[in-house]
Amino acid sequence: MAGLSAAIKLASQGFSVIVVEKEQSVGGKARKVTVDGIAVDGGPTVLTMKWAFDQLLSPIGESLEGRIRLREADVLARHYWKDGSSLDLFADVEKSADAIRDFSNSRNAMGYRRFCDDSRAVYATLKDTYINAQRPNPVDLISRIGALNVRQMLQLKPLDSLWRTLGHYFSDPRLRQLFGRYATYCGSSPFKCPATLMLVAHVEQDGVWIPEGGMHGVACALREIAEELGVRFLTGQSVSTLDVSNGTVCGVHLDGGDRITCESAVFNGDVSAIADGKLGLSEREIGFTATAPGKRSLSALVWSALIPANELPLAHHSVCFGDEYRNEFDAVFSGGAVPTDPTVYLCAQDRDCDGVVHLDARARGTERVLILVNAPASGDLDTDHFTNTEMERCQSAMFQQLNQCGLTLRPEQITARLATPVTFNRLFPGTGGALYGRANHGPMASFQRQGARTKVRGLYLAGGSVHPGPGVPMAVISGQLAADCLVQDHALTR
Repeated sequence: MAGLSAAIKLASQGFSVIVVEKEQSVGGKARKVTVDGIAVDGGPTVLTMKWAFDQLLSPIGESLEGRIRLREADVLARHYWKDGSSLDLFADVEKSADAIRDFSNSRNAMGYRRFCDDSRAVYATLKDTYINAQRPNPVDLISRIGALNVRQMLQLKPLDSLWRTLGHYFSDPRLRQLFGRYATYCGSSPFKCPATLMLVAHVEQDGVWIPEGGMHGVACALREIAEELGVRFLTGQSVSTLDVSNGTVCGVHLDGGDRITCESAVFNGDVSAIADGKLGLSEREIGFTATAPGKRSLSALVWSALIPANELPLAHHSVCFGDEYRNEFDAVFSGGAVPTDPTVYLCAQDRDCDGVVHLDARARGTERVLILVNAPASGDLDTDHFTNTEMERCQSAMFQQLNQCGLTLRPEQITARLATPVTFNRLFPGTGGALYGRANHGPMASFQRQGARTKVRGLYLAGGSVHPGPGVPMAVISGQLAADCLVQDHALTR
């Protein structure tokens, strides 16, 4: 997504752009997986911050909804627990507060309203100073917010963990689980990430969209726009090395032997791949190091699956929680193991936001579902965790979790293709399978991601492993930030 975003912005400003994509189709993690001849989304499923797309496309008279049908979700997600309880969270704050009151009590409903107010304030403070701006250091951020705006800076709560802060709003441990899950949107633990990530609550309330054709359909729509602007795509081809002369990019070599002469390059892989020398450059040359294994974000076990249509009471997005939430993150981040009592996320791709199965899925008799369980990013370190025997154990734990939450699904009912951290490390070199770059643990983590510029002149970075962070809209923003840097630097050399 970041590469497509950069390509569109650069082409719209008159640059000649070539996109080299090692897969046969664009989209990166927003990929399709074929199961029994049916294409199932195998990557990100939640589309928020539509303004990031509007910011990219409106200057050229385009819009995402002009290319692909978007439905705004009323039900953000349905949540299940083993005690038989369930809770729908809605885009409307008052509707959610009423649901929380009925689910728990009035005090937690009031806490939810306060949480929404505070998360809105955090988002408002950071939207233009951090998210939609070039990467700051801490001093830069204070300057952008305003050194005298002490209240705003204290609201960011960078020194408190998300989990601890949630305790100020919710006495019900199930609600702490639900909102603690926002840490996983950037591949992190709610027990280690700063409370600043509560802003994700407002991001969802500001709009969750269900794109026709899934997230891969969004990527295809962006490619269509890029091609109309003159962007040339070379799919199924990989860059073997970057050609650098006197500290400046001058070309790229493809695995097939061809060389493309260029003045600048935007790298849209994980920063660890380029830091590991996979493109022929050293850490000294580029000015940063690979993400250490202990600093990596979450990976996942992902089943791209077909299940019997209309068998389960699912919303478009559903989550089943285990009993031992802290143990889940300890297992992944400290034990390097797949949790035995995992949280299970499901995206029912053939359902409306309220859970109604589409007519074509009913006629087919099966519906497409992505099922995800958190896993350690050790796909290049300890593949013993991902042997057939271990995967059978993990799949058994997943089915058990669903069944205990009241979502009865038997192994013989599912046809699926499984992706593990080993799979993701192969698809996204240098990551170990980490899907979100480095984990956002500790108060300084947000400043430790790379910015768009590198020490090599003409080499820029984009994607979920760099500023402003992971997720589809953030990647789209990162592509725009990289393009902005390229344009500025190009003007200075002319």
